[in-house]
This record gives sequence, C-alpha cells and structure tokens, in this order.
Amino acid sequence: MFIPFQETTDLIEEVSQEKTLSIYNLIMDGGLGGQIIIALLFVLLAVALYIYFERFFAIKAASQVDKNFMNQIRDHISSGKLEAAKALCDNTNTPTARLIGKGISRIGKPLDDINKAIENAGKLEVYQLERNVSVLATIAGAAPMIGFLGTVIGMIVAIHEIANSGGQIDIKMLSDGLYTAMTTTVAGLIVGIIAYVTYNHLVVRTDKVVYQMEAKSVEFLDLLNEPV
Repeated sequence: MFIPFQETTDLIEEVSQEKTLSIYNLIMDGGLGGQIIIALLFVLLAVALYIYFERFFAIKAASQVDKNFMNQIRDHISSGKLEAAKALCDNTNTPTARLIGKGISRIGKPLDDINKAIENAGKLEVYQLERNVSVLATIAGAAPMIGFLGTVIGMIVAIHEIANSGGQIDIKMLSDGLYTAMTTTVAGLIVGIIAYVTYNHLVVRTDKVVYQMEAKSVEFLDLLNEPV
C-alpha cells in the first residue's frame, strides 16, 4: 500500500516527538516525592559548588608566596632587624608568613619553644584551609544515598499502582514511579560525583600548601641554627 510522502513525514515527526523528553518533563512527571528529592539534590549541588569555589580561591591565594620572602627574612634576622622581619610577615597575608612571624616573635626563647609555637600555629592554619571541606565529603556520600531513596520511593509508587490496577497493568500508570526511580538515581549520582571530585581536588591543593608551610618552617629553623 502506498503511503503519501507528507503522511510519512508527519508520522516520523510524531514518533520523534514522542521519543524526546526534556529534563524538566522528567522531573515534573516524577511525582511530588521525586520533585522534593530533586530539589534537595539541587540544593546540595549549589552548596558543594559554593564551598568548592570559595575554598579553591582561598587555597590558591594561600599558596602564593614571594620567592624572595625567605631571603628577605634571612637578611633581616642576620642584621638583627627583628622588627623589620616581623613587619614583613605581618604585611604578607599567607599562612607561611604567619608561621614565620610566629617564630620570629619567639626568638630569644629555646629552639624547642619556637618549634612548638610554629607547630601550633600551623595546626590553626591547616584548620582554616580545610574549613567546610568536610561538607563536600559528606555531600559526596549522602547525595547518591538520597538518590537511591528516590529510587525506592519510585518503586513503591510503581508497585502500589500495580496492586491497585486489578490485574490490568498500564505502563502509563507506572510512569510516575519509574520517572521518580530513574531521575533521582541519576541526579544523586551526578551530585555525588561532582562533590567527590571537587573534594579530592581541594585536598590535593591543601596538601601542597601544607608541604610548602612545612618546608619554609624547616628553612626558618635551620636559619636560627646557623652559627652567628
């Protein structure tokens, strides 16, 4: 049987439209339970991105240390200009400078006391660098579980529809539950992956700053041990 070209084109367009479904429609067709879980996941995603970018720029600023900083500290201490060395540290807003400044303020006391003061100051600086980073780890673990919760809710809805169908199973009756199950799982995994990757990236960047602080602290202590 011959089918006119125009009817064939309309049929193809109709099938194409039926197979196309936007993310918005997926969320809206997922029922109230799915919409609540998706909204919660979006909030978690926004929190994760905010923490990541806020910490990223803070850690980036903390890692920027002038290459001549320690040379200037060495010159000031060798010349006995402790106030100038302390002023240089105060004017340099980095964790390394604050550690060195803490050590300079303890010059004249036993070396063990100076080392202890630097260690205590270092712990405070690391705490500041890692502030709120643990929240990313929590989101990385919680988001997939929240998504799986939506999956369970969606399956319960689907089973409920089957139980009330009286033996007449209609796929349209199951769509809300299936949409909830699939969309929340995907959303939870996406948020979890993003939070996991950003968390590990911040940990690596923080470790680099900590190693830098340790290296400069050792260099400062070696400077104090040099013979006059």
